[in-house]
Amino acid sequence: MPVDSLNLTDIDRHFAAFICRLAGTGDRRLWLAAALVSQAVGNGHVCLDLGSAVDEASAREDGIGDPAAWGEELRNWPVVGRPGDFTPLVLDGANRLYLHRYWRYEQELAASLLRRGAETPAPVDEALLRDGVRRLFPIQGGGETDWQLIAALAAVSRRFAVISGGPGTGKTSTVVKVLALLLEQAKGDKFRMALAAPTGKAAARLRESILHERGRIECSETVRELIPADVSTLHRLLGFVPGSSVFRHNRENPLPFHLVVIDEASMVSLPLMAKLVDALAENARLILLGDRDQLASVEAGAVLGDIGDTGTMHGFSRTFRDLAERMTGAALSAEPCAEEAPHRLQDAVIILRKSYRFAADSGIGALANLVNEGNGAAAVALLRKEAFSDIVLDVSPPAERVGEALANAICTGYAPYLHGKSAIEAHGLFGRFRILCALRQGPYGTEAVNRLVEGVLCREGLIDLHGHRWYAGQPVMVTRNDYALQLFNGDIGIILPDPAARNELRAFFPAADGTLRSILPLRLPEHETAYAMTVHKSQGSEFGRVLLLLPDRQSDVLTRELIYTAITRAKEGVELRMQDELLKWAIGRRIERKSGLREALWGG
Repeated sequence: MPVDSLNLTDIDRHFAAFICRLAGTGDRRLWLAAALVSQAVGNGHVCLDLGSAVDEASAREDGIGDPAAWGEELRNWPVVGRPGDFTPLVLDGANRLYLHRYWRYEQELAASLLRRGAETPAPVDEALLRDGVRRLFPIQGGGETDWQLIAALAAVSRRFAVISGGPGTGKTSTVVKVLALLLEQAKGDKFRMALAAPTGKAAARLRESILHERGRIECSETVRELIPADVSTLHRLLGFVPGSSVFRHNRENPLPFHLVVIDEASMVSLPLMAKLVDALAENARLILLGDRDQLASVEAGAVLGDIGDTGTMHGFSRTFRDLAERMTGAALSAEPCAEEAPHRLQDAVIILRKSYRFAADSGIGALANLVNEGNGAAAVALLRKEAFSDIVLDVSPPAERVGEALANAICTGYAPYLHGKSAIEAHGLFGRFRILCALRQGPYGTEAVNRLVEGVLCREGLIDLHGHRWYAGQPVMVTRNDYALQLFNGDIGIILPDPAARNELRAFFPAADGTLRSILPLRLPEHETAYAMTVHKSQGSEFGRVLLLLPDRQSDVLTRELIYTAITRAKEGVELRMQDELLKWAIGRRIERKSGLREALWGG
C-alpha cells in the first residue's frame, strides 16, 4: 500500500520521523508503525492492531513482510518496549501497539475498576435498605423484574456500578433513589456526593432531571434536602488547569467525595476516564450512567462500551442474587448465574431494559430495537410498511437539491420558534425540532446544511441576514469551554433582541436555575450556527422531532451506533433521509475502536 494512500496527517508523519530519530534509524517498518499508531489514536482508537493494520499483500508491497512477524521485528528497536517498559511505544502480547501514555491509561483504569468491582463497602443495614427499597420501588404488576431496583441494589452494595440503558429507561430517576438510599444508610453521618457530566449541556440536563426527581421520591425531608442538585462538568470537577493536560485532583490530591456519579459516560474518552478514576479517594464509590450502545466518545476509546461489555449480558453471582431475594422477596430466576468464581464486574453492570419514553406501539422504539440488534433489513421493512406515523424514510436528495428538498421540513420545524414572543418561549420551541447530520463537511454536512437552512428561512422572510455576523433568531452552539462565562462545549443559545438592553442583540443561554442569561455576542467563545448539528454533538440531548440527513454514499462514520443515537434523540417523530441499501449497510456496521480495555476487564 503506497504511503500516500494511507491518509496520514502531518502530525502522523512528524511523529514517525521523531520515533525514528530516537531509534537512530530510518527503518521503513518502524516509521510506518509509528505513523499508523499516531493515525489510529487520531481516529479514536486506543492502539494499533498490527495484525489488521494492513493486509498481507499491502504489507509485502511496503516491504514489511508478514504482518504477523511485524511485531517481532519492531521489538528489536529500543523505542518499542513490552508492557511495563518505559518506552515511547508499547507492544503487548496480542500485537497491539500503543503510545505509552495510552497503554498506561488503559492498564491503570482496568486495574482500578477491577479492584473496586471486587470490593464491597461497609455492610449495609439490610432492614433499613429493605424498607427504602420497598418505599422507593413499589412492586410492579405482572411479575416483571424491576431493573431499576436491581440497579439500585448493585450501586448501594458495591463501590463501582454501571447503570446503562436507552433513552427513557429511567437512569436518572434510579440514581436519585440510589442517592436517597445511601444517605439513609449513612444515618446522619457526612456523606459527600458529586455529580458530573462530560459537557456543560449534559450537566445542565442532569441537574434539571435531579431537581425534578428529587421532589417526587418518597423519603424524609432531611434526606431530600441532602440530595445534591449541583452538577459540574468533568473538567471542572477534576480541576481544569488552563493550558495543561493535567488536573488539580489526582492520586496525590484526591477528590473529597464519598461518591462520584458521572452521567452520559459513553461520551467520556479513555484519558479522561483514567484521570477521573485516578483522582477518586481510596474508598470512594463510582457510578457511571449512560447508554453503552450509543456512539463512543469523539476522542480515543469506547470506554463505556468496553466496561459494559457491549453485546453481552452477564448473569449475577449467587451472593448478589441472594441479596436481591432478601430485599425484594423475589428471585432473579430469569438470569443465568455464575455458581463458581464469579467475575469481579458481573454484579456491577446493570442494563435497564424497559423504556418509559417509547410506548409498546412506538415506531421510534421498535426501530431503535431493530437498529440495536443490527437487523438492517427488518428496520428498512418496518419503515417501508408505514405502519407507524412517528417514523418516516425517504431517500437522500441529490447534493445540488438538498435545500430544495428540505425546504418544507425546515420551515415547518423552525418557524414556530422564530415566532416566539420571548426568549424563554423561543428556547422551548427550538427544542422541538433539529436536523442531525453524520458529517461536518460536504453537501450533507452541518456546515453546508446550516447555510442552506439560513437561505431557506431568509427567502421565507423568517430571518433577516443583512450580511451581519449575528442576526435575530440565530441559534448558536458553543464549541469551546469558557469557564469565565460558564459556557461549555455543546451549550446552545439563541441570538435575540434584549428588551433590557434597548433591544440590542444578545445571546440567550439557559441558566442553572432554569432562567435565561444574556451575553453580548462579541463575548461568545468559539461557536457555530446550530440549525443542524452532528449526531455526535446531539448526544445527551432530546428533541421533539428529528430529521436525520445522511450522505448518498458509504462513509466510515455511518454505523449502527450513529443511527441508533440519532433516532433515539427524538421523542415524537423521526424522518430519515437516506437510501434503503445505505441504511441497511450502516446498521450492519459497528464502531470498532481498537483497544485492549475490554479484554483487560473481561478476559478473552
